[in-house]
Amino acid sequence: MAERAEDARRPQARSTRQLETDRAIVTEWRFPPGGHTGWHRHGYDYIVVPVTTGDLAIWTGEQEIRAPLATGVSYTRAAGVEHDVINPNDFEFVFIEIELKP
Repeated sequence: MAERAEDARRPQARSTRQLETDRAIVTEWRFPPGGHTGWHRHGYDYIVVPVTTGDLAIWTGEQEIRAPLATGVSYTRAAGVEHDVINPNDFEFVFIEIELKP
């Protein structure tokens, strides 16, 4: 696990599962300012659809990478990705995550 000491002081992002079928899981993620998901590994390929425009910070376990995101501009990642997602903005950040089951 690649948690950092400062992560214990961060508020947790809130996830709300909106839908699950035999083919996909759709989850809304809401990050308060400074909030994070916590260290996790993705079990499925997934698509992220930002609802908010702003930056997210991705902690890879070795470095923090800033990712500028724009409302409605989606991206995808493969299963197995390990990271912590952090909202460095001074406003709530929201995205929809769609996990693709095999």
